[in-house]
Amino acid sequence: MPTDLNPYGGVFGGWLMSQMALGAGSLASREGKGKAVVVSATDFAFPGAMQVGDELSVYCEIAARGNTSLTITAEAIARERNGEAETKVAQGTFKFVLLDEENKPRAVNAAALSVND
Repeated sequence: MPTDLNPYGGVFGGWLMSQMALGAGSLASREGKGKAVVVSATDFAFPGAMQVGDELSVYCEIAARGNTSLTITAEAIARERNGEAETKVAQGTFKFVLLDEENKPRAVNAAALSVND
């Protein structure tokens, strides 16, 4: 939308980062089987430009597991609205911490246990 544009008419990098954080957060919550919050975002690059109307896909992968954290890499690919051409428009890394019901960090390996364990 026009409110998501930079002064040059391209999609604002902050909007791209927020979409990537949503995708990475979905993976973190699914993998952690519960609440996961982003604590850092690093290594961002914006190698291409996204235009209004382009379709955005975000691909995420777990890069590392800590005691209470998951590090997730994200890549954003734009496909032109009326065609098949794709462009990598952003990439970056997010770190999430898994939280328990009291919003305290919990172990990543504890997330792997099922309710019946």
